[in-house]
Amino acid sequence: MKTRMIGSQKVSEIGMGCMAFSHGYGAVPDEAYSVEAILRAHDVGCTFFDTAEIYGSQAFFYVGHNEELLGKATESFRKDVVLATKYMPKLEDAEGEGGLYGTIRARAEASMKRLRTDYIDLYYLHRVHKQISVEEVGQVMGRLEKEGLIRGWGLSQVDAVMLARAHAVTPVAAVQNLYNIMERDCEQDVIPYCLDHQIAVVPFSPVASGYLSGKVTVDTEYEKVDDVRNWVPQMSKENVAANQPILDVLGGFADKKGATKAQISIAWMLHKYPNIIPIPGSKNQERILENLGASNIVLTDEEFKALEAALDACEVHGHRGQVQFVG
Repeated sequence: MKTRMIGSQKVSEIGMGCMAFSHGYGAVPDEAYSVEAILRAHDVGCTFFDTAEIYGSQAFFYVGHNEELLGKATESFRKDVVLATKYMPKLEDAEGEGGLYGTIRARAEASMKRLRTDYIDLYYLHRVHKQISVEEVGQVMGRLEKEGLIRGWGLSQVDAVMLARAHAVTPVAAVQNLYNIMERDCEQDVIPYCLDHQIAVVPFSPVASGYLSGKVTVDTEYEKVDDVRNWVPQMSKENVAANQPILDVLGGFADKKGATKAQISIAWMLHKYPNIIPIPGSKNQERILENLGASNIVLTDEEFKALEAALDACEVHGHRGQVQFVG
């Protein structure tokens, strides 16, 4: 697979979001299936895997469940991959022994233990906390970099103002935000800032929670427990129907390119920006391999312009937007 850069670290141009093995899309697969999925992704060239300490704690599993799966799967080839995980702040984090530094370091060490590694390649602030400044977190992350515990840091779900504040303290390697054909807020300020400052943009949900695959219909029933599609605006029955013109556009280009709608969706963003590294996620092995296969779909400049024009002519119904704060 072709590669791109996150700071000084080279990664496959499409990564893999691992969340769905522990949270977010209903019942999760058994451990053996999840580990096999990660191994199959690596076999086809994926070298960038994304997780977080809280993936698992929101439903039936425990804090670190997803990290444990990823650590088990990648242990034998750890040096060949880039692992990203995330620290979720809580107000009391600044009040513990050793202050904010002591808390974040302890959380990073706990993540490393679960990931079966002695360093984290990319350590994100999962959300900005209203009462813990990004400058304070940036100072801690800079210290962890100097100590060799992490090789780069990033932020998730931020605007350009917050990003600039953090970047001024300790250079940011990556921003992980919601970005896809139907959610383009990042194009206004975040992506331009990142291009100007050599920061990678790591879109989560690049296939819009599966909608852009074309496999979701008005008759699709989402799982009742721990399924984000129950509240994502574009996945309501009304918006699934109303956004059909977007799928029609993708379908036309998919037919011409011998690709799937999901692959065209990912190829679109890869062509549009050189610093984009999407991390599609799924709990289905075939969907995972399909998404990674988007690396083989190359749009010409003419095809991209035609696709962009056709998409711009479509109205998007339902807007999820950016979530920036916790606490």
